[in-house]
Amino acid sequence: MVTLGDLGMVRGVECDAAGGVVVRLAPTYAGCPALAEIRADVAAALAAAGFGPVRVVTVWSPPWTTEWISAAGRRKLADAGIAPPGPVPARGGGPVPLVLGARRPAVACPRCGGRETEEVSRCGASLCTALWRCRVCREPFEHLREV
Repeated sequence: MVTLGDLGMVRGVECDAAGGVVVRLAPTYAGCPALAEIRADVAAALAAAGFGPVRVVTVWSPPWTTEWISAAGRRKLADAGIAPPGPVPARGGGPVPLVLGARRPAVACPRCGGRETEEVSRCGASLCTALWRCRVCREPFEHLREV
């Protein structure tokens, strides 16, 4: 399915002076409960491929946003039945405007492409997803929220 590279979480891979590998990962959320498991999986995969010692470093700057997800990653998310996030509007470095009561734009159904969808729950299976339902094909789906 979607890789850490597709998600834009991999910020760098380099060899250190001792012949080991250092991988720099940016978490999608500061409190992501999967971060420890992701770090362990990356280290185990590199060790199994013959690299070592492996060090996985968490980087916080620049912070991860959904803009880091590649076009291939967005396609893979949709293919897996997860609606990818929409584009994040450019902010120009100024303050982020807060619009109260504004209706969120419709999310296209990853199964049928229908745009007659509704948010069922702001909380999905993980912290970064919300549960939506398509009124066209009547299927529920997860939406990776914009950050």
